[in-house]
Amino acid sequence: MSTTTRNLAQAPDPVRGSAVTKQLLKKSAAARRARSTRIKLWLGTILTLLVVLPIALANLLPIADPNMQDLGARRLAPLIDGHLFGTDQLGRDLLSRVLFGGQTSLMIGVLAVVVSGAVGVILGSIAGFYGKWADVIISRVLEAQLSLPLLMMLLLVVALFGPSIPVITGVIAIAQWPEVARLTRSLVLVEREKPYVDAAKTLGLPKVQILAKHVIPNVFKQASLVILLLLAQAVLLESALSFLGAGPQRPFSTWGRLISDGQDYITTSWWMVTLPGLFIVVLVVGVNLLGDALRDGNLRRTSKKEGK
Repeated sequence: MSTTTRNLAQAPDPVRGSAVTKQLLKKSAAARRARSTRIKLWLGTILTLLVVLPIALANLLPIADPNMQDLGARRLAPLIDGHLFGTDQLGRDLLSRVLFGGQTSLMIGVLAVVVSGAVGVILGSIAGFYGKWADVIISRVLEAQLSLPLLMMLLLVVALFGPSIPVITGVIAIAQWPEVARLTRSLVLVEREKPYVDAAKTLGLPKVQILAKHVIPNVFKQASLVILLLLAQAVLLESALSFLGAGPQRPFSTWGRLISDGQDYITTSWWMVTLPGLFIVVLVVGVNLLGDALRDGNLRRTSKKEGK
């Protein structure tokens, strides 16, 4: 048999087609990861909106005043006398208190992650881009703060400066910036070695301009995913402080304070603790699922670009 005949015999049959069918593609690991990402994205979005939308629209909903007391209707069970979530120990509508308390908790959480995200991105970018003394100083401060017990540090600062909303927001922001700074620093260390940075330096652009206009915009998308995940942690920290009595003082009602007020009645009026806690759980799970899905999707798109 000649070489030409042998090659023709070994060549694939164009009529037969590929052995990789659609059924096999659907069962592949990549397809399973894609389906898992879509499920997490939809489930996380639904759970997050299930909590955020009623809180955002609380002022427009036909619900009672969260501070209106009715001692004749104390500790009513859910779905009794028009109280969907029941009432608390002073006869106040629990649904109204959960929604308006959620406004305070979410406001503190969002403000805290915005401040911590901004500080973390800026300091992490400076440490990663400039290196040398800037990297040493920022890294040592970051490591020193990470070595401190988080909750004890928060309680100490709140005890010194008072449990006001600005203080609690600032304390949570200070507690969270190291996580953003560490990730941003590692991303900038990779980004500063790319050709476009060398080209910008060759053109004589100042380092500050290269960092602000080119490097930070390229790493911010990945850093923002961590900032989103920190929202759940910020809400948990605020709830923990409020539960311990170091949160925003009355008339503000936060989820942690609602749980603290209802813990003495947990055996007889379970809804006073369970329902505010359920809102915290749903929000934290939803935000974590949403952040994980966005991160997985971003990693998949990055790997495809690098493969090309």
